[in-house]
Amino acid sequence: MKQIGLLGCGAIGTQIALAIDSGKIPATLTHVYDESNEKSSSLVEKLQNKPIIVENSHLLSSNSIDLVVEAASQDAVKDSALSILQNKKDLMIMSVGALLDESIYDILSDACNDFKKTIYLPSGAIAGLDGIKSIKDELDSISITTTKHPRSLKGAKFFENSEIDLDSISSPLIIFEGTAKEAVSLFPANINVAALLSLTGIGSEKTLVKIIADPNTDKNTHHIEASGKFGKMTFIIENFPDIANPKTSRLAILSAIETLRTYCTNDIQIGT
Repeated sequence: MKQIGLLGCGAIGTQIALAIDSGKIPATLTHVYDESNEKSSSLVEKLQNKPIIVENSHLLSSNSIDLVVEAASQDAVKDSALSILQNKKDLMIMSVGALLDESIYDILSDACNDFKKTIYLPSGAIAGLDGIKSIKDELDSISITTTKHPRSLKGAKFFENSEIDLDSISSPLIIFEGTAKEAVSLFPANINVAALLSLTGIGSEKTLVKIIADPNTDKNTHHIEASGKFGKMTFIIENFPDIANPKTSRLAILSAIETLRTYCTNDIQIGT
């Protein structure tokens, strides 16, 4: 049975831990870490099988585990991902936006090769990545329009230099149009879907992103369009936000659980 370490004990990390604890994921959660000791302690209290709380993120991968799940932040990826691979542990990353920094991507890609380890990136809150991967060499253009309730966007770096008042929006408002690279930098906790799409397809500077704040919606909606020599693909995904963290879609959590379940089982693998 696989042994798992968890980096980040917030909404996503908690749901992954509960899925392991319930047996939905056939693994053992042995070690956890969060910058907030309160969060890590709160998580452990919810579990029947108690993992060890380590004192820093690097101690996770120094233990006898098979894979570390990152469910913390882009900064956590930048600070800890390389040491996890160097300690010869596989890694699952939820804060995919960190990989749009080309230097980080190249360093981690080289580390995977050097240490014969794998980084897993769940599909998150969108669908269709298997299709995009298969036609990326014939892809001419790709875009994603994300619509969320204003409360799901609160706290984003974008608003530090914006005059937009999220609380005063009364109808759908386009608040951002640009590239995936720009979007992930300005909305690091809100638009990881754009990072995944760009990594799968034609890159972060050619993947176009539009973000709409809609006070009348109760869903996170992603409209993806891709075209090229292969033809055209269109995906529309409507997700309910996670109750514990409206910045995260419920589908993102379910995708992480399924990715980890697949890693931990010997079974027929469906799709690419």
